[in-house]
Amino acid sequence: MKKYFAEFLGTFALVFAGCGAIVVDGTTGGTISHSGIALTFGLIVMAMIYSLGDVSGAHINPAATVGFWWAGRFEWRQVVPYVAAQCLGAITAAGILRILFPVHQTLGATLPSGTWWQSFVLEILLTWLLMFVVLNVSTGSKEKGIMAGAAIGSVVALEAMFAGPICGASMNPARSLGPALVSGQIQFLWVYMAAPLLGSILAVFSCCAVQEKGCCSALPGQNCTRD
Repeated sequence: MKKYFAEFLGTFALVFAGCGAIVVDGTTGGTISHSGIALTFGLIVMAMIYSLGDVSGAHINPAATVGFWWAGRFEWRQVVPYVAAQCLGAITAAGILRILFPVHQTLGATLPSGTWWQSFVLEILLTWLLMFVVLNVSTGSKEKGIMAGAAIGSVVALEAMFAGPICGASMNPARSLGPALVSGQIQFLWVYMAAPLLGSILAVFSCCAVQEKGCCSALPGQNCTRD
């Protein structure tokens, strides 16, 4: 239960801080700025990895949990509880943002600024890159290296910086689910649910292709380390 509660808290913090930055920026006339929003997402991810990495692995992202499972580093029986805790944390954070900012329309929900397919492809590629880094700096399903949190947080900030204005740079189904449900902006939610999962799975195969051993069991001849 400590692991599930850690995932709840980590995803809550991610949505509360990241989406909160979007809401505050819109409410105060752009005082935070796009760069500030991107940095907020990266910094909160880094902080949660360092805070909760030794407890639950600090996945705080259903795509990461599925990716670790696909790589053979995470047991299937824990996937559903992890994802449920993450989604509940995101919804709770979005609910608090709704109470604090009742007139805000989107609460930081991820919405395409162009066509849906453009955002769909971007989210696949963004999540692929993020999960590729995660798999290469983690041990098992836990990011334990001294610089793992900094590396992963930096990738989140980087991708939010350049792709956020187009697709929202979610890379995380829970992060998109919470604000979408609470604000009612669900018309493109499927894009941000499906694309990150596809990108995460592609990252597993990419990791297997460049690592000699120990990355995953998704390809023949690969070994894995289960928690």
